[in-house]
Amino acid sequence: MFKRILIANRGEIAVRVIRACREMGIRTVAVYSETDETCLHVQLADEAVCIGRAPASESYLKIANIISAAEVTDVDAIHPGFGFLSENAHFADICEDCGITFIGPSQDNIRNMGDKNKAREMMRRAGVPVTPGSDGVVKSPEEALAIAKKLGYPVLIKAVAGGGGKGMRIARNDVSLAQGFMTASSEAERAFGNADVYVEKLVERARHIEVQLLADNHGHVYQLGERDCSIQRRHQKLLEETPSPALTPDRRKKLLKAAVKAAQACKLRNVATLEFLWNEDAQEFYFMEMNTRIQVEHPITEEVTGADLVQLQIRAAAGEVMKFSDDEFTPRGHAIEVRVNAENPYKNFTPSPGPVQAVHFPGGPGIRVDSHVYSGYVIPPYYDSMIGKIIARGRTREEALTRMARALAEFKMAGPATTVPVAQALLADARFLRGEYNTHFLEQFMNDVFWVS
Repeated sequence: MFKRILIANRGEIAVRVIRACREMGIRTVAVYSETDETCLHVQLADEAVCIGRAPASESYLKIANIISAAEVTDVDAIHPGFGFLSENAHFADICEDCGITFIGPSQDNIRNMGDKNKAREMMRRAGVPVTPGSDGVVKSPEEALAIAKKLGYPVLIKAVAGGGGKGMRIARNDVSLAQGFMTASSEAERAFGNADVYVEKLVERARHIEVQLLADNHGHVYQLGERDCSIQRRHQKLLEETPSPALTPDRRKKLLKAAVKAAQACKLRNVATLEFLWNEDAQEFYFMEMNTRIQVEHPITEEVTGADLVQLQIRAAAGEVMKFSDDEFTPRGHAIEVRVNAENPYKNFTPSPGPVQAVHFPGGPGIRVDSHVYSGYVIPPYYDSMIGKIIARGRTREEALTRMARALAEFKMAGPATTVPVAQALLADARFLRGEYNTHFLEQFMNDVFWVS
């Protein structure tokens, strides 16, 4: 087992990894930018190294600085968390070259799944359904137009690389297709250094359902249930729950079986998530992408399975044989996660950085909070706006919803605006309470129910 692990990340996920390591008796090294000197992960780690100035490009994305910190502190492994360098195969290569274990999927996993076009082809060969679309990279608006004519509008133009909703545009006619192609390609180039895009049929009434996967280096693959991540805006998730209220037991079994099949086909190692679109009209699912890292929403899976996914990541990376009984990770009960972002929902979710004058997190039965924020902390403007996650667990969906409503009412923060009021409004909506929502629900909800200036 590893003796010392460097966490190449910040904030909530860095705190999460430090806690997992501490329970395993592993020492931790935090890295931080100049503006993050007072961040909680820096305070909790056994050692801490400053790796650069505030912008991520000069610190958390600076591979040379991170590797230098790893060598100076003599670590055995690096945990990348999520975001930043977590799905950067080049970074994983350098770690290996330096004799440092990268805690995550293999470089081949990262490369193959990072290229969404290549990933779609691998899934096709494995017999996993994929959304109808182009067979490869679409090189021009004219080629995109021909594909759209064949598929029928609406279509989705999507970047081959990256994620986070960048490099994606919906086209409903020839004009918006031409505009969307150029915009998506340009945005993808700026965000990921790769302008390649492909085209797929847009599923209008879709749910975003993902499956948590675990694999070791010895061929053992496990699924830990699904998560419904359909409550999202700008293709970014705001609330997740497990199990999905949309799936019957038979459909769930079919989905989970396909996810394991996909993981075996790509020879997955470590922890990853397979994302599907569930077509509500056709009652079919389609492969969307694989995220080769730990997910933000992993706590709800932990709450219903009893697994510690970060510890399992570390154990798998250390080469342990992961052999579990068939019912080891059988989900029990229901769990919901609300992401708390420092954003003003009354002003179109504009970022709301600044000092936290005071904060009170909820507690009580069935409530978990993962956050790095404390009274006196200053939320910087340089990074993702998520400042924490509130997780509620119950024996039933109704109990989990009731506990989440209580937890949101208990949450208090003086200073920056947060997205908590949106979550509270959602939990009062009859349609959401019935589980009747899809990926377009939140956008319509914000326009029709939650006033936005």
